[in-house]
Amino acid sequence: MRPNSPSPAAVALPANHPAGGVPASQRSDWVTLSRLFPYLWQYKWRVVFALAFMVAAKMANVGVPLLLKELVDAMTIKPGSVQALLVVPLGLIVAYGALRLSNTVFTELRELVFAKATEGATRSIALQVFGHLHALSLRFHLERQTGGMTRDIERGTRGVQSLISYSLYSIFPTLIEVAMVLTLLGTMFDMGYVWITLVALVLYITFTVVVTEWRTKFRREMNELESVGQTRAVDSLLNYETVKYFNNEAFEARRYDEALEKLRRARIKSQSTLSMLNAGQQVVIAVALVLMLWRATQGVADGRMTLGDLVMVNAFMIQLYIPLGFLGVLYREIKQSLTDLDKMFVLLEKEREIADDPLAQPLALTGAPAVKFENVRFSYEPAREILHGISFEIPAGKTVAVVGPSGSGKSTLARLLYRFYDVTNHDANHVDSGPHGAGRITIDGQDIRQVTQSSVRQAIGIVPQDTVLFNDTIEYNILYGRPDAGHDAAVAAAQAAHIHSFIEKLPLGYRTMVGERGLKLSGGEKQRVAIARTLLKNPPIVIFDEATSALDSANERAIQTELKTAARNKTTLVIAHRLSTVVDAHEILVLVNGEIVERGTHADLVSLGGVYSGMWALQQSGAD
Repeated sequence: MRPNSPSPAAVALPANHPAGGVPASQRSDWVTLSRLFPYLWQYKWRVVFALAFMVAAKMANVGVPLLLKELVDAMTIKPGSVQALLVVPLGLIVAYGALRLSNTVFTELRELVFAKATEGATRSIALQVFGHLHALSLRFHLERQTGGMTRDIERGTRGVQSLISYSLYSIFPTLIEVAMVLTLLGTMFDMGYVWITLVALVLYITFTVVVTEWRTKFRREMNELESVGQTRAVDSLLNYETVKYFNNEAFEARRYDEALEKLRRARIKSQSTLSMLNAGQQVVIAVALVLMLWRATQGVADGRMTLGDLVMVNAFMIQLYIPLGFLGVLYREIKQSLTDLDKMFVLLEKEREIADDPLAQPLALTGAPAVKFENVRFSYEPAREILHGISFEIPAGKTVAVVGPSGSGKSTLARLLYRFYDVTNHDANHVDSGPHGAGRITIDGQDIRQVTQSSVRQAIGIVPQDTVLFNDTIEYNILYGRPDAGHDAAVAAAQAAHIHSFIEKLPLGYRTMVGERGLKLSGGEKQRVAIARTLLKNPPIVIFDEATSALDSANERAIQTELKTAARNKTTLVIAHRLSTVVDAHEILVLVNGEIVERGTHADLVSLGGVYSGMWALQQSGAD
């Protein structure tokens, strides 16, 4: 019987891959198994019962040829012996049927008992990976390749089930059956049968392992190319509008076709080596079967064995070698499942760049807090510093605006306040190309590095410049600010953000789907949804990062009033390019090349005749 080629599985990423770590090929399979074992051992009694049912099923399976031998021998009767003809075979036939049924029953009980352990372990690992990915730094997610990483996770969770299924349901039962059959052949006949079987098994397993290891490089190449093609396809589809803007459909199709052509050649090479492996396996099995049957036939001819013995040996060999015929596939799938699982464990081992201090406590607030940046220096890459010793304070319940040209570091302030990055210098022994900085940021006098990240982010609400929505309903996206708030709260927030009337005109109203990344809505509509989401959260600290940049002048003036209302009695940081949105701020900071070059109220800065005054004059004249 020729086993089918298994479906492609995950590939070990190179060490410099964003989702990578130690390549799977450099790690022991036993290390991966040891990582999986604790997840399964949570269901230890189910594991024990499953193993017991597995042994019982194999005992019943091995008993079938024994009864078949007795049945054939019983049919060799003396003429006129009606009792033997009616009673002995009938009892053996019933016992034969009972053993067949027992094998099936015990097998199904094993799978039923162990299903909860398998699914529970899969769920626990997948949930842990999902949570860990959310805990990783912004830098990791900016560098990741979404298509490849999601495929790694999908393969890893599937690998848990495949590994358990192939090992517990195929490999272990086959090994148990081999041991039982060899014991019976050695005790009932002679060691010749045992040696033929053992030599065939050793040759088969050795050939399978050697050839499979040799062709692993071809499968790895195939899987790498599959991930490349998947990543290109996902990236192109996620940037659908950009492809259309530049009329590059044909260009994207060519890039994808290049990946598919390389994948085609790699798959052909993988399939040809698989065919060679299958042919070699069948040669070993066929020779072993011929030798066993020849020896058994000689035994019958010499009178040392009965016809029942010949039938039993034949049945044993069929039962034994049919599952062995799939050993190559099983070995490859188990190896690949271990690789897939290890890829997911590598993600779990990815170090969290921003981690809570072991003694961190939740941020303690009694009202709108004061926020202070104290001599903050920061760089995403060591060679290029973004912020050069920034110091300012947002008094409790007041609004401070930061303006300046693009690339001056305005949005970096919001990322640091959210603790997407830390300003703490890295350990001198830790060499990387990651962010570095100095100084500190406090909220109500509490260093944000000394409190939990969750409590800091709970206290802050943001309306970002680039609003990304979930591919769900408008109501879901508004309620994301406070998921348990309910429909009425979503409506109130939408009214405050001046988007309620637009939603009401839609056929499905608040149940309207916004599409992938909110592409079904205009830029202004997405931004108003983001404003409603932040208004619903109602945090004590608010960040408006170009919050009205996608709105027309009429809507901007209307929402500006609502933003002022939302910011009342809250500590507010406004990052703006359009100066008309910050004229009422208590203090305006002019940031140029990572340094504060001017600060003061709108009137003070206009009268100063400096950078801010020039920007104001340009925008008033419509030149900006």
